[in-house]
Amino acid sequence: MKAESEDQWLYTISSKHKLIDFNFKELWRYRDLLLLFVKRDVITVYKQTILGPLWYLIQPLFTSIIFTVIFNDMAGIPTGVAPAFLFNLAGITSWNYFKQCLMGTSNTFNRNQGIFGKVYFPRAIMPMSVVISNLIKFGIQLIVFIGFYFFYVLVKDSEIMPTRSLLLFPVLILIMALFGLGLGMIISSMTTKYRDLTFLVTFGVQLLMYASAVMYPVSFFKEKLPSIAWIVEYNPMTTVIEAFRHMTLGVGDYSIPKLIYALSVSLGLFVIGLIIFNKTEKSFIDTV
Repeated sequence: MKAESEDQWLYTISSKHKLIDFNFKELWRYRDLLLLFVKRDVITVYKQTILGPLWYLIQPLFTSIIFTVIFNDMAGIPTGVAPAFLFNLAGITSWNYFKQCLMGTSNTFNRNQGIFGKVYFPRAIMPMSVVISNLIKFGIQLIVFIGFYFFYVLVKDSEIMPTRSLLLFPVLILIMALFGLGLGMIISSMTTKYRDLTFLVTFGVQLLMYASAVMYPVSFFKEKLPSIAWIVEYNPMTTVIEAFRHMTLGVGDYSIPKLIYALSVSLGLFVIGLIIFNKTEKSFIDTV
């Protein structure tokens, strides 16, 4: 009996968690599983398609062309010294990473209920794998943007040029990841009880895109609709997109206080999302 009492368990699995619980040690122990989910997200999405990973390139290019024709050529929205196509491509490239993080994490519980109900692993691995796998896709689209950037500079003799603020580009990635992850975890937790949100997410993301200055400069929106310009200005994604354009093209509304504001909002939303996610994790299997 004494020998048994001295035995210690290596790991203890319990439904009791702290209010804010992000166990990095446990996540590191399951790093192989995390990499497996990342590989699954990157490879299997287009595994049985004809063009495969080329869809990562086709979508932003065609969207940029359509935005250029509609919003710049037809509507006459100015883009300053930046070429309209490159202006739109910069906005779409940064927007896509946030959108894919949000969409990928907003259905975590419902999409993985079969796995969650059979075996234990840190549930936070699922949304984390989405953020990391989409970072790889974002890198591919960023390479395309850089390719067109050099084309306009070397061939078209465009006056665009990067600024010193480009050193803060990793901060933009962090803001997009935290903002998308936090909002996605909140929505994912709510959809376990309210399935209607699943149908509203796609529509809501489309509306949010128009309120994030993806296809127009903030200065243009202030000029045309000053009474509601605050909706766009206080959107963290607007700050990210405008800052990315300023860093790479030399145009856009950028400042350090706005960047700090966007980072603070994103971090706060991530903490709230983590709290709700951990609380939902305990009992979601009874409601999905």
